[in-house]
Amino acid sequence: MKKLKLIILLLIGISFEIQGQELEVNLQIRPRFEYRNGYKTLLPEGQEGTSQISQRSRLNFNYKQDQFTVKLTFQNTRTWGDVATTASADKNGVAVFEAWAQYDLTEKWSVRMGRQVLSYDNQRILGEIDWAQQGQSHDALTFSFHTEKQQLDFGGAYNSDAENTLQIPYTVANYKAMQYAWYHANLDKLGVSFLLLNTGYEYANIDKKLLIDYKQTFGPYLTYKTAKIDTNFWLYGQTGKSTDRQVSAWNAAANFGYNINQSFKAGLGYEFLSGKNTNDGSTVIKSFNPVFGTNHAFNGYMDYFYVGGGHLNNVGLQDAFVKLNYNVNKWQFTLMPHVFLSAADVMTPVEKLDSYLGTEVDFTAGFNFKKEITLTGGYSQMFGSETLEFLKKGDAGHTNNWAWLMISVNPRIFTWKK
Repeated sequence: MKKLKLIILLLIGISFEIQGQELEVNLQIRPRFEYRNGYKTLLPEGQEGTSQISQRSRLNFNYKQDQFTVKLTFQNTRTWGDVATTASADKNGVAVFEAWAQYDLTEKWSVRMGRQVLSYDNQRILGEIDWAQQGQSHDALTFSFHTEKQQLDFGGAYNSDAENTLQIPYTVANYKAMQYAWYHANLDKLGVSFLLLNTGYEYANIDKKLLIDYKQTFGPYLTYKTAKIDTNFWLYGQTGKSTDRQVSAWNAAANFGYNINQSFKAGLGYEFLSGKNTNDGSTVIKSFNPVFGTNHAFNGYMDYFYVGGGHLNNVGLQDAFVKLNYNVNKWQFTLMPHVFLSAADVMTPVEKLDSYLGTEVDFTAGFNFKKEITLTGGYSQMFGSETLEFLKKGDAGHTNNWAWLMISVNPRIFTWKK
């Protein structure tokens, strides 16, 4: 034991002799109360809504030494009460959210390996999904080239569920292999990005042979910003194959925002995600999949569409909305009504239903209590149609609403620099 202590002290002493070191440790505690009464889907007839409190707890270590950077993030996600007060073990335990090492090869080139967040542009295709308490990260190897006005990132991943000695099916609900490339350029007030994502999912054919089909998602993302105007546009296509089925889908959107003054901003937008007619008997996948996007930020905060796999391989979606932002002192308010329509035909055995799915109204408010503490909350209500009831089941005539309140505490608990 004395020898072990001596070795640890010697290693610490050696590390202190190295120049250019930085270490920061910070913490996040984020409990969130939610009242769910028709959240994600219409409330079934005769059923009642529910409430719960979830919590994220994260401990972040950020270390930098010359060209070398390391990040390690531990997290626990829980629902209050999911284990007894005398439980000897936690239900979800402690997980590693991020664990990566990066080396700057030159001033312009860097390489990063390990568990990491892949987040680009407005996170429509690749995002952190920060709203979800568990977030989203990937085990990947990535490279980055960056200058003052340009950046090129590319990388990939290859997954297995264990250190196997024989080929066995990959049973994790995840891709088997993935490659991507993302390019961005700043051209004065115009920002231009292009993303190419190749995802391969494993499946067994009729002969029980394990195969991987690859689906490609690709397209540009454009922004234009001035002191008054804030706009963006994107167009993504999807092709390739998925479980031996051809893929042919697309997604397009345009958003326009205008700063009326320093406190008030108004905007409007429209998004189209392709779908498939309910009476279409072909095997072609025509419904667009946002893949790894932060879907909660799009198409209404009640998460009726695309969050957690909902509405995938369905009739698609049209989303027209208005967004009003008002900021005053430490307060932020947002009002966003959405009008939803199907992108493809909704057919019953006897008739074609109206494409109108419903109207959702989202209201959120935030208060910066102090630098390390933020309070946010919101209320949303879905006014569903008979067509939405046909697709989602449940009762569109019932009051379908959702309310939430979240406190985020983010203290920096330690910092050191030499």
